[in-house]
Amino acid sequence: MTGRAALGPFVFSPPSMTPLESKIAFLFPGQGSQSLGMGRELAADYPAAKKTFQEADQILDFELSRIAWHGPQEALDDTLNTQPALMVHSYAALRVLQDHFPDVQPAAVAGHSMGELSALLAAGALDFGEGLQLVRTRGELMKEAGEKTPGGMAAILGLSIEALEEICSSASNGDQIVQIANDNCPGQVVISGAEHPLEKAMSLAKEAGARRVVRLAVSIAAHSPLMVHSQDQFTAAVNSSGISTPRVPIIGNVNASPLLSVEDIQSDLRAQLNSRVRWTESIQYLISSGITTFIEIGSNSVLKGLLKRIDRSVHGISIGEPEDFEKLASL
Repeated sequence: MTGRAALGPFVFSPPSMTPLESKIAFLFPGQGSQSLGMGRELAADYPAAKKTFQEADQILDFELSRIAWHGPQEALDDTLNTQPALMVHSYAALRVLQDHFPDVQPAAVAGHSMGELSALLAAGALDFGEGLQLVRTRGELMKEAGEKTPGGMAAILGLSIEALEEICSSASNGDQIVQIANDNCPGQVVISGAEHPLEKAMSLAKEAGARRVVRLAVSIAAHSPLMVHSQDQFTAAVNSSGISTPRVPIIGNVNASPLLSVEDIQSDLRAQLNSRVRWTESIQYLISSGITTFIEIGSNSVLKGLLKRIDRSVHGISIGEPEDFEKLASL
């Protein structure tokens, strides 16, 4: 943790502090958390959520809400639609939270992979329209990069980061690279890269005693050098997106440290496409800074599950559907 900025000046300390309000971080999920019907009941029950989906349809000039709520599944799983759908659901839930629980404020925010863009909205560093256009562009460029240089990803369970770093190094050859893409939690890591080294790394992981090795159903090698074809265009999109200074720190994926300026945010987003998502380190950093409650905002509860595997001493809450807000009210 040496050399990283402290969260101290940003910690939310209301005059009348309850356990829920004391040291809170908001978390935002990334690709893989989507499911058909996401946000539909929330929009039916809360006008702010309904308005968010309607605004998204207008901004994107197509019915993203129909895809998110009714499918087909293949359309929702297309990264072109997955990424904006996840952002819209997260932002809809965030608006409901702000309307009904205004005293619940974060000391910091973080998002897993594309969820970092949703975190920018929560931190006041990007407005919804620009954020939605940027995440749509991200999805388009990643899909194009996957078509130009196909690769893949695999989840490895039961091996350490150090062991997988050695395996990826052994499996890579020249510009045929496989690397760690997501350090999700201890014992759950995703690797990503070109086809041949990926298959070799999967085989080596099995030989090393991995509990499970699962090829993911994607043709995009996210967070790997195969995203290089999308880098220049995404950099231009990031630089022109109107990012502003955040109201609270955003814990960046690339270095697992606070992003406190426009330049910090832009640098992290640009590097994130082909760099490791250091999620375990990000959560550990937040805990070491005094965060005791994590609120996952959006689809499903993937990040809450990872949180339990990182540190069971902290409290995790997931909110994305009406019943989640009912539970929150009872705390």
